[in-house]
Amino acid sequence: MPLVSRPLHRRTFLTATAAALAAVAAPATAHAATGPRVSRAFTLPGDRAYPEGITLDRRTGDVYVGSFTTGEVYRAAAGSSEAEVFLPAGTDGRTTANGLKTDRAGRLWVTDHSTGIAVYDLRDRSLLARFDMPDPAAGFLNDVVITPDGTAYVTDSVRPLIHRVTPAEVARARGGRLPLTPAFDLGAALPAAPSGAHALNGIVADTTGRFLFVVDMPGGGLYRVDTTSGAVRRVALHGGDLTHGDGLELHGRTLWAVHNVTDTLTRWQLSATGTSARLRRRLTTPALQLPTTLVRERDHLLVVRSQFDKGGPMGEGVPRTPFTVARVTGM
Repeated sequence: MPLVSRPLHRRTFLTATAAALAAVAAPATAHAATGPRVSRAFTLPGDRAYPEGITLDRRTGDVYVGSFTTGEVYRAAAGSSEAEVFLPAGTDGRTTANGLKTDRAGRLWVTDHSTGIAVYDLRDRSLLARFDMPDPAAGFLNDVVITPDGTAYVTDSVRPLIHRVTPAEVARARGGRLPLTPAFDLGAALPAAPSGAHALNGIVADTTGRFLFVVDMPGGGLYRVDTTSGAVRRVALHGGDLTHGDGLELHGRTLWAVHNVTDTLTRWQLSATGTSARLRRRLTTPALQLPTTLVRERDHLLVVRSQFDKGGPMGEGVPRTPFTVARVTGM
């Protein structure tokens, strides 16, 4: 089907269930005296930002955020209350900026859902490598994670695939382009999804890089992928599920997830083997403004407020401007 229909399918699936899920969602606790608190971390420029991805450069404290609708990438310098444009819209032909990740080598990885993934040098913003989807109309690249050895893994939300880019491939590209190749197929493990729904979304890795954890948005499941053997195992979830799970963040055995259309954050405790997880805390509040992903910064979380349902790719209306990233404490 035409590529331009992808965001419409996402909107159809998510908004069809939003009202029903909101009715059973946990009560808002954003302003509870002893519970999680939501505040503004920094603003984003422009009135059409509709942010999607976020990453923290732990070497400098700078935060990078990508726009789903324009492909711009913004940078909020450490301690700043306002972000600025770091990579303008249309840079290197990019029209969206979904998943973002910085690595230890001082590089920024940016996924464009319909074309591929670009790797930039954070010092001079130069393009170091580009990995293209062989058939752009067939997939929807979403989130990305970098393992300790420098390997990148990228989810495909239309096909049940995880793509891989190795450090050797980045070196071989030398500023040029190479095809993006799939590494793992989760088709046999995932339940059937509604027609047009986006499935695989957020992805994280354990500290060793051996195990990846990826969320199935419509199915509500979490899957562990062994990068050595390719074995896929569904993680047993206790106390809840990950329906509408979008971005993930993992620190040790603590896993945080955003559930987009229900304006929810959850915190889970993974078992030592990563084969089960127990829900420890849930926060549901409209102050999250349809969150898409998050990153941990010291003792708090930075959460992207996409407002996709306010005149963006998932709904009608007028967004609240300026667009912002939230700071959540107590989760």
